[in-house]
Parts: sequence; C-alpha cells; structure tokens
Amino acid sequence: MLDVIGLTRDEEDVYRCLVHLTTARVDELAARLRRPVEEMDAPLAGLRGKGLVLPTGPEPDAPLRPLAPDVPLGEALLRRQEALEAARAAVTRLTEEYRAGMRRHDPGHLVEVVTGASALRERLRDLQNSARVEVLWFCRANPLAMAGPENVEEFDALARGVRYRAIYERDMLLDPGALADVEQGVRAGEQARVLDRLPVRLAIVDGRTALCPLVPERGDGEPSAAVIGRSQLLDALLALFESHWLMATPLRSSAAPTRAGTNGYRPDADEVRLLSLFVAGVPDKSIASQLGVSRRTVQRRLADLMAVAGVDTRPGLAFQAARRDWI
Repeated sequence: MLDVIGLTRDEEDVYRCLVHLTTARVDELAARLRRPVEEMDAPLAGLRGKGLVLPTGPEPDAPLRPLAPDVPLGEALLRRQEALEAARAAVTRLTEEYRAGMRRHDPGHLVEVVTGASALRERLRDLQNSARVEVLWFCRANPLAMAGPENVEEFDALARGVRYRAIYERDMLLDPGALADVEQGVRAGEQARVLDRLPVRLAIVDGRTALCPLVPERGDGEPSAAVIGRSQLLDALLALFESHWLMATPLRSSAAPTRAGTNGYRPDADEVRLLSLFVAGVPDKSIASQLGVSRRTVQRRLADLMAVAGVDTRPGLAFQAARRDWI
C-alpha cells in the first residue's frame, strides 16, 4: 500500500510488525514474520535510511524501536502529491497544445460535442479541476446537468485561489433553497450577480474553454453541449458574459460585513440581503420565502428603508440603494 511513497512491501511488513511489538530484536522480528534472519538486513537498512527505525542502545544486537511515521512518510507523500500536481498541469498544457495544433490544421476540432447529462457533469468537473485563474458562469433555472449543491468542485477551486464570477437568472432564485446555495458560494469567495434573463447557459474556464448547450431545453431526449476552444467564437462568448456582468445586480451574503453609505447609514446584514433581492427584481412573496419572514414584514422593512433614503417610491429606493452604496 505504501509503495507509492517509496516504502517496499518487505519494509512495510517489518515496520508494521515492529509497531505491533513496540521493540524487538532482529531475530524476534524474523521469527514473528517467519522469515530467515538474513532476509531482514535489506528491509531494516531501508527503514533506517528512511528514518523509521532506530536501535534502543549502542550494542550491535540492541532491540529496535519504530519511530513515528508522520514526519518521514508525510514528507514523501507531500513530494508525491507535488509531483502528481506538476504532472497533471503538464498534461493539461500538453492537451491544450495538442488541441490548438489540431484547430490550426483542422477547424473541425474547434468544437467538441458532448451528449448526455452524465457526460456534461463529468466535463464540467474536469474543467473546474483544471481551472487556474477564473471560471465564469451563466446560471439559469432548472439546470441541465449539475445542480448548485452538486458542484463541490467550485469550493475546491475557490480554496486554491481560482476566481468565480456567476450571473444567476432571477427565476432561479425563486426555487426553494436556491438563495441559500448561492449564499454559500458567496461566503466561500464567489462573486455573484443576478439578471432578469440570461440568453444561454454558459461556463468559461480561464478564457480558454467554454461549454454551452447546443439546442433549447426540451423535456425529452438527452441534453447536448459544445466544448469550444480558443477562437473568435470563444472571444464572442467572453464579450457576451462581460456585457451582462456590467448590467447585473450584485448579490451579497448576509454574513458579509456591511459598510456605511454616503449618508453615514449602515444597513445591517439582513437589510443588505433584502435590498440585493429587491433590486434584482425578486417579488415580495419570494423574498419573504427566501428570508423566512412574512410578506408583510418584507413590505414593512422596505418602507422603513424608503424612509431612511428619503423617497416614497420603490424605484426611488432602488436608485438610492445603489447611489448610497448600500449593496
């Protein structure tokens, strides 16, 4: 089992036996393992060299004792992980070079078609696992392949420093629990915004690969999507995302620190969350459901904020919330 980090099977057997015995002489180990004494020299020498075994005294036949494995084997495991990560990055770069070369000589390699929800999920996972800089999302309601709670790869990528920018379609936030899923991502570092309507579903990784459905959603049949490499088509999809990002309304977590607006008023976390949904155009009933309060409570809180902002209309509140930097 430990051969992957440089420990031979014989060394592992001897070390496990010594751990079980706490201390033992060479002949005792040989007897316990039912091996000739002369066969113990090589594995014990290897264990000494790896810092896993020491004699208990200066005598030549002094009993041996095992040392804790976490430091020497942990260092070997870390080196192995670093080597695997470097190999994976090299394979990713080599794959990109291969695809780029094929695209230059054969435009047919520009777009790869992936069919089936399972295949789409795996491709989305692979793309996120290979991400190094940024992942962009157009998130519409009723996902074709991967629901938000299933996307654990996003949290792994965020943890290693990959930036996520996601635009959610407003109808998606009306689903039960959807806002809580979005807020979990925002707390982990995702930048989230919302728009009334998105033109397509879309994922773009590191500005080099995009995944986009090919046909409108239907109730029957398997979904299909195009995987698009570096090209003018990908440039157009990047421009499409950026244009919608500028128009979208930011969504902030209720756990995020609030800041004082231009008039000195500092909305609390619940007010920030309420204003984010309100400015995004989410109906009062849905806001109440997402916040776990009554519709009347939502209306009362909005009326209170209108009074603070010095306006008597909801469009005026939306304008003042943005102008005063409340969200």
